[in-house]
Amino acid sequence: MPPLLDRRQKTAGVGNTPPPGSSPQSPRMFSCVGCFWLLLSSALVAVCSFSFISPAWIVKEQLKNKDSVSFGLLWHCSESLDHMYRCYTFGGIGKFAEIPSSSWQTSAVLCSGGCTLLAVSSLLAIITFFLPSGSCERRVCTLAGYMQMASVFIMASGLLVYPFGLNSALVKSFCGDSDVYYAGECQIGWGYMLAIVGVMLTLFLPFFAKYAPKEHVSPTPLPTIL
Repeated sequence: MPPLLDRRQKTAGVGNTPPPGSSPQSPRMFSCVGCFWLLLSSALVAVCSFSFISPAWIVKEQLKNKDSVSFGLLWHCSESLDHMYRCYTFGGIGKFAEIPSSSWQTSAVLCSGGCTLLAVSSLLAIITFFLPSGSCERRVCTLAGYMQMASVFIMASGLLVYPFGLNSALVKSFCGDSDVYYAGECQIGWGYMLAIVGVMLTLFLPFFAKYAPKEHVSPTPLPTIL
């Protein structure tokens, strides 16, 4: 009886022995969802930054004997009839209080804060790309997802606050009878629309962050010799 048991144990051991050079559980180097999440996060950081510094949130086309003007969060640009294009910051760099409307000041703080938070979450997404799969990677992905969700609400709040500044004296001097959420003779520019599209796409990032962690691929087990 003992020799028969020893023979079965040896046979079972041979059947369960993995081939040389293979590990019992090898992690993937990346996941498709994780790669897409990383690329989309990086692209939206670029979109957010570009729209933030854009001077074309509110624009007015060039009319007869009148210059064209455009407003951004921090910039005011004008194009004269002789096609001379001039841009300057509101009150100069470092004079945040001279932004012509308190609504625009609030919008600038919210949009810049949300964009910074999105940039930090994108950095975390890059870090998770090089982390081995496990609990640490999942926690970093979860943290990045929460940060991206917070950035959506912060930037969306900034975009909703911005049109309240259309009733400022500076905007009225160029856009005529403008008021809150009414641009008068001006219109919404591509910079503001780009910021809206960026926030809408950022809304999907927390969902991708949930499925971004790399999975384990178990090797195909060898049949046990009975």
